[in-house]
Amino acid sequence: MLRARIADLLEPFLAPATLSDAQLQKISTYIDILLKWNARTNLTSIRDEEEIVTRHFGESFFAARHLLADAPPGLRVFDVGSGAGFPGLPLRLYAPQIAVTLIESHNKKAIFLREVIRALSLREATVISARAEQISETADLVTLRAVEKFETILPVAARLVSPNGCLALLVAARQLEAAQRIVPGLWTCSDPVPYSTGRVVAIWQKKPK
Repeated sequence: MLRARIADLLEPFLAPATLSDAQLQKISTYIDILLKWNARTNLTSIRDEEEIVTRHFGESFFAARHLLADAPPGLRVFDVGSGAGFPGLPLRLYAPQIAVTLIESHNKKAIFLREVIRALSLREATVISARAEQISETADLVTLRAVEKFETILPVAARLVSPNGCLALLVAARQLEAAQRIVPGLWTCSDPVPYSTGRVVAIWQKKPK
């Protein structure tokens, strides 16, 4: 996919930030790999290139703009139930100074994620092929998007957040009430994701014990 077209499609999600030609080329390569793998492995129900850019990359970069504008070097991020790599890999593309771990229990999806990381030469991006319940380490930022059994995995994701860290959900606004009930505390919410039907980035701040 042409880099100029990718940039045009992502502009509403990133403005006023922009991406470099190198970043846009990596997105183009990522899309090519995703479409190739998706022909034999169910990674996403979306088949149209432009819709992949807006629905997956756009939402992920919208989250990145809210979460990582001033991210310090070495900030550790866990992407729980990473699937096809969203938002974890776009977060890493947006902020190359962070370290991202993609947590994905399905082996074929984990293999796909490793292939993308290799093809894009993404340092400080790793994959753990395990269930989030099995992870004992914590991260400064934990992300969760489009996972099955949302109400079950949410407290698990919250447990993986370091003291003073954040949990970020990319969800429909109607899910916020359930999130606040399951994980009480301080929640803040972004404006709706552009072109979405009420999807938002909801952020929970973990207090130190």
